[in-house]
Amino acid sequence: MYDEVKVYVPGRKELKIVAIGGGHGLSTMLRGLKRYTKDITAIVTVADDGGGSGMLREDLGILPPGDIRNCILALANTEPTMEQLLNYRFTEGSLAGQSFGNLFLAAMDGISGSFDEAVHRMGEVLAITGRVLPVTNQSVHLEAEFVNGSRVLGESKIFYAKKRNDCRIRQVRLVPEHPKPLPESIEAIAQADLILLGPGSLYTSIIPNLLVDGVAEAIAKSRALKILVMNIMTQDGESDGYTGADHVRALLHHGAPGIIDVCIANNAVIGEAILAPYRQEGVEQLRLEREEIEAMGIQVEEYPMATGERYIRHDTYALASAIMEVYRRSRPTR
Repeated sequence: MYDEVKVYVPGRKELKIVAIGGGHGLSTMLRGLKRYTKDITAIVTVADDGGGSGMLREDLGILPPGDIRNCILALANTEPTMEQLLNYRFTEGSLAGQSFGNLFLAAMDGISGSFDEAVHRMGEVLAITGRVLPVTNQSVHLEAEFVNGSRVLGESKIFYAKKRNDCRIRQVRLVPEHPKPLPESIEAIAQADLILLGPGSLYTSIIPNLLVDGVAEAIAKSRALKILVMNIMTQDGESDGYTGADHVRALLHHGAPGIIDVCIANNAVIGEAILAPYRQEGVEQLRLEREEIEAMGIQVEEYPMATGERYIRHDTYALASAIMEVYRRSRPTR
Protein backbone atom coordinates (compact mmCIF):
# COMPACT_ATOMS: atom_id res chain seq x y z
CA MET A 1 0.00 0.00 0.00
CA TYR A 2 2.80 2.42 0.89
CA ASP A 3 3.96 2.98 -2.69
CA GLU A 4 0.57 3.26 -4.39
CA VAL A 5 0.45 7.06 -4.14
CA LYS A 6 3.53 9.11 -4.97
CA VAL A 7 2.85 12.82 -4.90
CA TYR A 8 6.46 14.01 -4.96
CA VAL A 9 8.09 13.86 -8.37
CA PRO A 10 11.15 16.01 -9.20
CA GLY A 11 10.10 18.96 -11.33
CA ARG A 12 6.42 18.74 -10.35
CA LYS A 13 4.78 21.45 -8.24
CA GLU A 14 5.28 20.50 -4.62
CA LEU A 15 2.29 19.61 -2.50
CA LYS A 16 2.17 22.12 0.37
CA ILE A 17 1.43 20.33 3.64
CA VAL A 18 0.90 22.00 7.01
CA ALA A 19 0.86 19.66 10.03
CA ILE A 20 -0.33 21.14 13.33
CA GLY A 21 0.16 19.59 16.76
CA GLY A 22 2.93 18.49 19.06
CA GLY A 23 4.29 15.49 20.92
CA HIS A 24 5.36 12.16 19.47
CA GLY A 25 2.28 11.77 17.27
CA LEU A 26 3.21 14.72 15.08
CA SER A 27 6.83 13.66 14.65
CA THR A 28 5.75 10.10 13.77
CA MET A 29 3.54 11.44 10.98
CA LEU A 30 6.22 13.80 9.65
CA ARG A 31 8.70 10.95 9.11
CA GLY A 32 6.34 9.37 6.63
CA LEU A 33 5.14 12.54 4.93
CA LYS A 34 8.60 13.67 3.85
CA ARG A 35 8.63 10.78 1.35
CA TYR A 36 5.92 12.57 -0.64
CA THR A 37 6.85 16.25 -0.66
CA LYS A 38 9.60 18.61 0.41
CA ASP A 39 7.16 21.44 1.20
CA ILE A 40 6.16 20.50 4.74
CA THR A 41 5.54 22.99 7.51
CA ALA A 42 5.14 21.65 11.04
CA ILE A 43 3.42 24.15 13.36
CA VAL A 44 4.12 23.14 16.94
CA THR A 45 2.65 24.06 20.32
CA VAL A 46 4.88 25.82 22.87
CA ALA A 47 2.70 25.30 25.96
CA ASP A 48 4.74 22.37 27.37
CA ASP A 49 6.12 22.97 30.86
CA GLY A 50 7.10 19.48 32.03
CA GLY A 51 10.21 17.28 31.92
CA GLY A 52 13.45 18.52 30.41
CA SER A 53 11.65 21.20 28.40
CA GLY A 54 10.10 22.58 31.56
CA MET A 55 13.47 22.69 33.30
CA LEU A 56 15.05 24.69 30.47
CA ARG A 57 12.02 26.93 30.28
CA GLU A 58 12.32 27.74 33.98
CA ASP A 59 16.12 28.02 34.08
CA LEU A 60 16.78 29.90 30.82
CA GLY A 61 13.45 31.54 30.06
CA ILE A 62 13.27 29.97 26.59
CA LEU A 63 10.23 28.41 24.97
CA PRO A 64 9.97 24.63 25.53
CA PRO A 65 12.23 22.88 22.99
CA GLY A 66 11.11 19.23 23.31
CA ASP A 67 8.28 18.98 20.77
CA ILE A 68 10.17 21.26 18.38
CA ARG A 69 13.26 19.04 18.65
CA ASN A 70 11.27 15.89 17.91
CA CYS A 71 9.79 17.44 14.77
CA ILE A 72 13.16 18.68 13.55
CA LEU A 73 14.64 15.22 13.99
CA ALA A 74 11.68 13.64 12.19
CA LEU A 75 12.35 15.84 9.16
CA ALA A 76 16.15 15.69 9.39
CA ASN A 77 18.35 14.16 6.73
CA THR A 78 21.40 13.34 8.77
CA GLU A 79 23.66 10.51 9.83
CA PRO A 80 22.36 7.97 12.38
CA THR A 81 25.11 9.00 14.78
CA MET A 82 23.92 12.61 14.78
CA GLU A 83 20.33 11.53 15.43
CA GLN A 84 21.52 9.27 18.24
CA LEU A 85 23.52 12.17 19.70
CA LEU A 86 20.60 14.62 19.61
CA ASN A 87 18.30 12.04 21.24
CA TYR A 88 20.82 11.24 23.96
CA ARG A 89 19.62 11.85 27.51
CA PHE A 90 22.06 12.43 30.32
CA THR A 91 21.73 9.95 33.16
CA GLU A 92 23.76 11.58 35.94
CA GLY A 93 24.48 14.93 37.54
CA SER A 94 22.51 18.15 37.21
CA LEU A 95 21.69 17.31 33.57
CA ALA A 96 20.10 13.93 34.43
CA GLY A 97 17.07 13.37 32.20
CA GLN A 98 17.91 16.25 29.89
CA SER A 99 18.14 15.68 26.13
CA PHE A 100 21.23 16.87 24.26
CA GLY A 101 18.94 18.00 21.44
CA ASN A 102 17.12 20.30 23.86
CA LEU A 103 20.45 21.78 24.96
CA PHE A 104 21.49 22.21 21.32
CA LEU A 105 18.34 24.19 20.60
CA ALA A 106 18.75 26.20 23.82
CA ALA A 107 22.30 27.12 22.77
CA MET A 108 21.06 28.06 19.30
CA ASP A 109 18.46 30.29 20.93
CA GLY A 110 21.27 32.00 22.83
CA ILE A 111 23.01 33.05 19.60
CA SER A 112 19.83 33.94 17.70
CA GLY A 113 17.57 36.95 17.75
CA SER A 114 14.39 34.97 18.46
CA PHE A 115 13.23 31.45 19.22
CA ASP A 116 11.80 30.86 15.75
CA GLU A 117 15.14 31.97 14.26
CA ALA A 118 16.91 29.44 16.50
CA VAL A 119 14.54 26.71 15.28
CA HIS A 120 15.20 27.71 11.66
CA ARG A 121 18.97 27.65 12.14
CA MET A 122 18.87 24.23 13.81
CA GLY A 123 16.82 22.99 10.87
CA GLU A 124 19.48 24.29 8.49
CA VAL A 125 22.26 22.51 10.41
CA LEU A 126 20.36 19.23 10.18
CA ALA A 127 19.28 19.75 6.55
CA ILE A 128 15.63 19.08 7.30
CA THR A 129 12.95 18.47 4.67
CA GLY A 130 10.52 21.38 5.04
CA ARG A 131 10.50 23.56 8.13
CA VAL A 132 9.36 23.63 11.74
CA LEU A 133 7.66 26.69 13.26
CA PRO A 134 6.60 27.45 16.82
CA VAL A 135 2.95 28.53 16.65
CA THR A 136 3.90 31.66 18.61
CA ASN A 137 7.05 33.28 19.98
CA GLN A 138 5.26 34.31 23.18
CA SER A 139 5.65 32.43 26.44
CA VAL A 140 2.29 30.81 27.23
CA HIS A 141 0.95 28.36 29.76
CA LEU A 142 -2.04 26.05 29.46
CA GLU A 143 -4.93 26.19 31.93
CA ALA A 144 -7.58 23.48 32.12
CA GLU A 145 -11.09 23.90 33.49
CA PHE A 146 -12.98 20.77 34.53
CA VAL A 147 -16.72 20.17 34.41
CA ASN A 148 -16.90 20.56 38.21
CA GLY A 149 -15.63 24.14 37.84
CA SER A 150 -12.12 23.59 39.20
CA ARG A 151 -9.06 24.79 37.28
CA VAL A 152 -5.37 23.99 37.07
CA LEU A 153 -2.57 25.99 35.46
CA GLY A 154 0.29 24.18 33.74
CA GLU A 155 0.28 21.56 31.00
CA SER A 156 2.24 19.09 33.14
CA LYS A 157 -0.31 19.36 35.99
CA ILE A 158 -3.42 18.57 33.96
CA PHE A 159 -3.00 14.79 34.13
CA TYR A 160 -2.84 14.76 37.95
CA ALA A 161 -5.64 17.31 38.33
CA LYS A 162 -7.93 15.25 36.11
CA LYS A 163 -7.21 12.16 38.19
CA ARG A 164 -7.94 14.12 41.35
CA ASN A 165 -11.16 15.66 40.03
CA ASP A 166 -12.32 12.43 38.36
CA CYS A 167 -14.29 14.31 35.71
CA ARG A 168 -13.86 15.51 32.14
CA ILE A 169 -12.08 18.61 30.95
CA ARG A 170 -14.61 21.28 29.95
CA GLN A 171 -12.13 23.50 28.13
CA VAL A 172 -8.55 24.68 28.06
CA ARG A 173 -7.18 28.19 27.55
CA LEU A 174 -3.81 29.85 27.13
CA VAL A 175 -2.41 32.22 29.74
CA PRO A 176 -2.02 34.97 28.72
CA GLU A 177 -4.95 34.63 26.32
CA HIS A 178 -4.81 35.53 22.63
CA PRO A 179 -1.04 35.35 22.05
CA LYS A 180 0.11 36.62 18.67
CA PRO A 181 0.81 33.92 16.09
CA LEU A 182 4.08 33.63 14.25
CA PRO A 183 3.27 35.37 10.92
CA GLU A 184 4.94 32.55 8.97
CA SER A 185 2.51 30.08 10.56
CA ILE A 186 -0.55 31.99 9.34
CA GLU A 187 1.03 32.41 5.90
CA ALA A 188 1.79 28.67 5.65
CA ILE A 189 -1.82 27.81 6.53
CA ALA A 190 -3.12 30.24 3.90
CA GLN A 191 -0.93 28.72 1.18
CA ALA A 192 -1.42 25.05 2.11
CA ASP A 193 -2.94 22.39 -0.12
CA LEU A 194 -3.38 20.02 2.81
CA ILE A 195 -3.74 20.83 6.53
CA LEU A 196 -3.37 18.07 9.12
CA LEU A 197 -4.45 18.16 12.77
CA GLY A 198 -3.01 15.44 15.01
CA PRO A 199 -2.37 12.76 15.87
CA GLY A 200 -1.49 13.65 19.44
CA SER A 201 -2.80 14.57 22.86
CA LEU A 202 -6.13 16.30 22.32
CA TYR A 203 -5.97 19.01 24.98
CA THR A 204 -2.22 19.44 25.40
CA SER A 205 -0.78 18.99 21.88
CA ILE A 206 -3.45 19.86 19.30
CA ILE A 207 -5.91 22.32 20.84
CA PRO A 208 -3.29 24.77 22.24
CA ASN A 209 -2.37 25.68 18.65
CA LEU A 210 -5.99 26.60 17.93
CA LEU A 211 -6.03 29.01 20.87
CA VAL A 212 -3.34 31.26 19.39
CA ASP A 213 -4.93 34.33 17.79
CA GLY A 214 -5.96 33.81 14.18
CA VAL A 215 -4.86 30.18 13.79
CA ALA A 216 -8.29 28.50 13.90
CA GLU A 217 -9.74 31.24 11.69
CA ALA A 218 -6.93 30.83 9.16
CA ILE A 219 -7.56 27.06 9.01
CA ALA A 220 -11.31 27.56 8.53
CA LYS A 221 -10.71 30.15 5.80
CA SER A 222 -8.15 28.04 3.92
CA ARG A 223 -9.19 26.24 0.74
CA ALA A 224 -6.89 23.32 1.66
CA LEU A 225 -8.22 19.87 2.47
CA LYS A 226 -8.34 19.71 6.27
CA ILE A 227 -7.80 16.29 7.82
CA LEU A 228 -8.01 15.26 11.46
CA VAL A 229 -5.90 12.18 12.16
CA MET A 230 -7.67 10.33 14.96
CA ASN A 231 -5.69 8.83 17.81
CA ILE A 232 -5.72 5.05 18.03
CA MET A 233 -6.21 4.92 21.79
CA THR A 234 -7.78 7.09 24.47
CA GLN A 235 -5.30 8.87 26.73
CA ASP A 236 -5.16 8.29 30.45
CA GLY A 237 -5.62 11.54 32.37
CA GLU A 238 -6.82 13.49 29.34
CA SER A 239 -9.37 11.79 27.07
CA ASP A 240 -10.54 8.89 29.25
CA GLY A 241 -13.80 7.48 27.90
CA TYR A 242 -13.77 9.74 24.83
CA THR A 243 -15.03 8.59 21.46
CA GLY A 244 -13.83 9.88 18.11
CA ALA A 245 -16.92 12.10 18.00
CA ASP A 246 -15.95 13.57 21.38
CA HIS A 247 -12.56 14.50 19.94
CA VAL A 248 -14.21 16.27 17.02
CA ARG A 249 -16.60 18.18 19.29
CA ALA A 250 -13.73 19.34 21.51
CA LEU A 251 -11.74 20.59 18.52
CA LEU A 252 -14.70 22.46 17.05
CA HIS A 253 -15.52 23.96 20.45
CA HIS A 254 -12.02 25.35 20.89
CA GLY A 255 -11.43 26.13 17.21
CA ALA A 256 -13.96 27.23 14.61
CA PRO A 257 -16.52 25.71 12.23
CA GLY A 258 -14.89 24.44 9.06
CA ILE A 259 -11.53 23.38 10.50
CA ILE A 260 -12.12 19.68 9.67
CA ASP A 261 -13.23 18.19 6.34
CA VAL A 262 -12.18 14.57 6.85
CA CYS A 263 -11.32 12.30 9.76
CA ILE A 264 -8.85 9.49 9.16
CA ALA A 265 -9.09 6.66 11.68
CA ASN A 266 -7.41 3.32 12.27
CA ASN A 267 -9.46 0.18 11.63
CA ALA A 268 -6.73 -2.41 12.21
CA VAL A 269 -7.71 -4.96 14.84
CA ILE A 270 -5.42 -4.85 17.86
CA GLY A 271 -4.82 -8.14 19.64
CA GLU A 272 -6.10 -8.71 23.14
CA ALA A 273 -2.62 -9.55 24.43
CA ILE A 274 -1.41 -6.09 23.37
CA LEU A 275 -4.52 -4.31 24.67
CA ALA A 276 -4.54 -5.97 28.10
CA PRO A 277 -1.79 -3.84 29.74
CA TYR A 278 -3.46 -0.68 28.44
CA ARG A 279 -6.82 -1.67 29.92
CA GLN A 280 -5.19 -2.06 33.32
CA GLU A 281 -4.31 1.65 33.10
CA GLY A 282 -7.81 2.66 32.01
CA VAL A 283 -6.84 3.13 28.35
CA GLU A 284 -8.87 1.61 25.53
CA GLN A 285 -9.01 1.57 21.76
CA LEU A 286 -10.81 4.68 20.53
CA ARG A 287 -14.43 4.05 19.48
CA LEU A 288 -15.01 6.11 16.38
CA GLU A 289 -18.80 6.74 16.45
CA ARG A 290 -18.74 7.26 12.70
CA GLU A 291 -22.40 8.25 12.30
CA GLU A 292 -22.07 11.04 14.89
CA ILE A 293 -19.07 12.48 13.07
CA GLU A 294 -20.73 12.29 9.67
CA ALA A 295 -23.81 14.03 11.14
CA MET A 296 -21.49 17.01 11.77
CA GLY A 297 -20.82 17.18 8.03
CA ILE A 298 -17.38 15.57 8.28
CA GLN A 299 -16.25 12.69 6.06
CA VAL A 300 -14.77 9.62 7.74
CA GLU A 301 -12.11 7.35 6.20
CA GLU A 302 -10.69 4.23 7.85
CA TYR A 303 -7.37 2.49 7.16
CA PRO A 304 -5.23 -0.12 8.95
CA MET A 305 -2.58 2.13 10.50
CA ALA A 306 -1.68 0.66 13.91
CA THR A 307 1.64 -1.04 14.52
CA GLY A 308 1.48 -4.62 15.71
CA GLU A 309 4.18 -4.11 18.29
CA ARG A 310 4.07 -3.96 22.10
CA TYR A 311 3.36 -0.22 22.10
CA ILE A 312 0.30 0.84 20.16
CA ARG A 313 0.98 3.77 17.86
CA HIS A 314 0.53 4.78 14.23
CA ASP A 315 2.70 3.07 11.66
CA THR A 316 4.65 5.98 10.14
CA TYR A 317 4.40 4.93 6.51
CA ALA A 318 0.89 3.46 6.62
CA LEU A 319 -0.38 6.74 8.07
CA ALA A 320 1.37 8.87 5.45
CA SER A 321 0.10 6.60 2.66
CA ALA A 322 -3.48 6.86 3.96
CA ILE A 323 -3.25 10.66 4.08
CA MET A 324 -1.96 10.82 0.53
CA GLU A 325 -4.69 8.47 -0.70
CA VAL A 326 -7.43 10.63 0.85
CA TYR A 327 -5.86 13.77 -0.62
CA ARG A 328 -5.55 12.22 -4.09
CA ARG A 329 -9.23 11.21 -4.10
CA SER A 330 -10.31 14.65 -2.90
CA ARG A 331 -8.50 16.67 -5.58
CA PRO A 332 -11.20 16.50 -8.29
CA THR A 333 -13.69 18.05 -5.86
CA ARG A 334 -11.46 20.89 -4.69
